[in-house]
Amino acid sequence: MIFGLPIWVFLCIVFIFISGYMAIRAMRAEHNLEQEYIEREGQVYLKRIEKEKERRGKRDAMMSE
Repeated sequence: MIFGLPIWVFLCIVFIFISGYMAIRAMRAEHNLEQEYIEREGQVYLKRIEKEKERRGKRDAMMSE
């Protein structure tokens, strides 16, 4: 007996803490993956906007001539 508890109760408590730690670690990893995805998609969107501005700028320059 450890701390007056049967060994199986002590092991259950330890496994609960390990499970909580693993859940928190998984949430952090998932959060990082989501942030990377969001940044990648944001870059794609900004490039698309930049191309559209260039296209409109060329069209406006041709119309003003």
